[in-house]
Amino acid sequence: MLIRPGRSSGNLIDRRGGGGGGKIGLGLGGLVLLLIGAFFGLDLRPLLGGGGAAPPPANEQAVEPDDEAGQFVDAVLVETENVWGELYRESGETYREPNVVLYSGLTQTGCGTGQAQMGPFYCPNDQSVYLDLSFFNQLQRMGAQGEFAVAYVIAHEVAHHVQNLEGLLSRSRSNAMSVQTELQADCLAGIWAHHARGEEGRLVLNDADIESGISAAAAVGDDAIQQRSGQAVRPESFTHGSSRQRVDAFLSGYQSGDYRVCFS
Repeated sequence: MLIRPGRSSGNLIDRRGGGGGGKIGLGLGGLVLLLIGAFFGLDLRPLLGGGGAAPPPANEQAVEPDDEAGQFVDAVLVETENVWGELYRESGETYREPNVVLYSGLTQTGCGTGQAQMGPFYCPNDQSVYLDLSFFNQLQRMGAQGEFAVAYVIAHEVAHHVQNLEGLLSRSRSNAMSVQTELQADCLAGIWAHHARGEEGRLVLNDADIESGISAAAAVGDDAIQQRSGQAVRPESFTHGSSRQRVDAFLSGYQSGDYRVCFS
């Protein structure tokens, strides 16, 4: 995946302390695979309470990151803004862009205290995506290879923001409704990939990148996570969908490019 020079998002907030971050992809031993089940989740109850994070600074401002990892996230965020902004304009509407907050370990959010162990997540209360970049190291260890695997994760979380704007985020606690919500977000991430590949934006995508996204969708299927943690596969406990379902949802959006397929 090639990243061209271009504008910065203006919606990226960096709470990582020194601002550094280096490359995405080196080892992390601290995350427990059983916690990865919350990856991409919208049930934010585990984020409530649990202190330890300092409050965000008053009048916090977006930044233009000066490290490789931050610049990568910024480039992906710009492409989500470009694609969803254009799709909303074509529908006669205005896309309201989310913030993306980079943090390390713990951070305060509109949904309580965010923790790295929860993986990336979207908080509808403050319309922000929260990323501790160390999670992407674990994603690689789970079998998701390539930079676009990270882009897929970000696109999935931004898709939750699109769902929120459209009033589609399920408030149900049922597993079935959670799976439906997550698979729709995978489909919307595929819509984004379709249009991002076809435009002259900051990202230049190829077939290998799309395969990387597919590997990420497969790696975070509920059945794959349960098998990896030594559990029996229990479909009734799924909250995000099986590997096959997640891959199919992503490809459905990517191959069609028509966001209406995600709402059928």
